Amino acid sequence: MKIALVSPYDYPYPGGVTEHVSNLVVQFRNRGHEVHVIAPSSAGADSLEQMTHVHRVGRVVPVWANGSVARLNLPYQGYLQVKRLLSHQAFDVVHLHEPLMPALPLTVLRHSEAINIGTFHAYGRTDIAYFYAKPMLRPFFRKLHGRIAVSQPAREFVARRFPDDYRIVPNGIDYARFAVPREPLPWLVDDRPTVLFVGRLERRKGLRHLLHAWPTVRSELPRARLFVVGGGGRRLESYRRYARRQGWPEVIFTGHVPSDDLVRYYQSADVFCAPSTGQESFGIVLLEAMAAGRPIVASDIPGYAEVVTHGQEGVLVPPEDPPALASTLLRLLADPDLRCALGARGRRKAADYDWSIVAGQVLDYYDETIDAHIEPLAKVGARFGRVRRAASGVAHLLAR
Repeated sequence: MKIALVSPYDYPYPGGVTEHVSNLVVQFRNRGHEVHVIAPSSAGADSLEQMTHVHRVGRVVPVWANGSVARLNLPYQGYLQVKRLLSHQAFDVVHLHEPLMPALPLTVLRHSEAINIGTFHAYGRTDIAYFYAKPMLRPFFRKLHGRIAVSQPAREFVARRFPDDYRIVPNGIDYARFAVPREPLPWLVDDRPTVLFVGRLERRKGLRHLLHAWPTVRSELPRARLFVVGGGGRRLESYRRYARRQGWPEVIFTGHVPSDDLVRYYQSADVFCAPSTGQESFGIVLLEAMAAGRPIVASDIPGYAEVVTHGQEGVLVPPEDPPALASTLLRLLADPDLRCALGARGRRKAADYDWSIVAGQVLDYYDETIDAHIEPLAKVGARFGRVRRAASGVAHLLAR
């Protein structure tokens, strides 16, 4: 098939949706499909020349949304460029990520005559934007032939305003990358109890609650230490100053680390902690830690409960509850057998989320959706790209 993956976010700037799209590109190409990415990008000309499959549309603008800063383009930028691109490329499938976001996906969906698939990633405390924009977005929603949600919470979030059938296809991970043992980081080769946090330093990630729990942990286990991996800028410096004022040399903020070192941090920790307060549709960092064999202590929020079963791969605690967080961390740090059992179950479960499996589920859904939207006569020879493309066009004409 000839597939277009459409993202509203700065490509390939790091982010959950961007990494999702990037991994689908690799997996689809490995299966022989022709894959293009349509997205805004702040990458330099040299980088884009090497990414010949990327079609840059529009400028990148930072926008505050859902407790985070999203780097996306404004609505209807590149209107004519998108129209010409779709006409020239004649895609079999146009797969839009966050298809109702008022940005590039709406522009592409407006002009697409292919089979349109939408993946919904977001989950939030309120769907007020969907509520007010529903009359405007309803015609776009109807242009979607297939709908995917990355989790049950993500499905429920969009289905409240746009009820329909959604296929749950989760986010994925490169399982082997995190599961294959690496050489430990030199400064972690000892027997000190180690807690690891990985993520951006936004309020919804809940690091402040972990820091409020830390005095209890260190009073019971004076040799315990905490590594905070990720983040940068003023927030990182602010947290570092806070730890210095508290007299906590064992709380170490690494900032961003190289990809290989991130895996080694996971594998060197005793417990992985994710104290997010909400607005998480999924838990990719939980899967990464699970693939590395680490037991999880995480907030009991819908997106995380989708990944971790309480008492099986980890322990879920009430969000924004430092005493519960501290007592759970202490229990796991003091019980190596429990950590080992939780970690082993987590490693087995994470294998089901490898990108090779997830991409296969997406492609199967493409096939189901195409077959459901072409006339029986047009199904003849639908395994071949050119015939399938023609059949899709016939189906659109018949549907009008």
